[in-house]
Amino acid sequence: MGRAPVSVQRVDEGQHSQFIELWITHRIEGGTTPEAAQRLALDGTLRNALQRNDICAFIASLDGRPAGYVVLADSTRSLLVDSPCVSIDMLFVHPDFRRQGVGRSLLTAAGRYADRQGCEHLVSSVPAGDREANRFFARLGFAPETVRRVATSATMQRKLAGEPRPQRVSLDLLQRRRDLRARAPRHDPKIAG
Repeated sequence: MGRAPVSVQRVDEGQHSQFIELWITHRIEGGTTPEAAQRLALDGTLRNALQRNDICAFIASLDGRPAGYVVLADSTRSLLVDSPCVSIDMLFVHPDFRRQGVGRSLLTAAGRYADRQGCEHLVSSVPAGDREANRFFARLGFAPETVRRVATSATMQRKLAGEPRPQRVSLDLLQRRRDLRARAPRHDPKIAG
């Protein structure tokens, strides 16, 4: 018996509720409390974002149940190079539907969307620590381009102002200690009289 076919369609008004339920699950999986995820989902921000011209979302279903989504944004690869691309802002597959072709089906829809937009590239920000996601994207031909780091403005300004660094043990001191230990005579209990 083969795999059930995955159905993918662009999110419209009729799928907003299903999309929001998946988004809440995604947020909870990421560590947000269920209450906070509900509040964030129901304040209207998601519905407004889904109606923007530069945002496109697709929802996947498997056996008639919502299984995952991808959110795309029209962008450029760099602010200084006007090369249009499609940015994969969010990709989520519900835990019950992983390893069943849902992610691949969503990215197929993303690739077709990029072609229709006249974009040669797709870009995705993948958390550095998420090995499974990095492997998934690598298998599909995505290559690392940059590491994106995030800091609060306040933290960066404190650091730039010369916030005192915590005292650290010098690496030279540690190496000297290791060298002394390596040169020290070893005591062998069999030899001692």
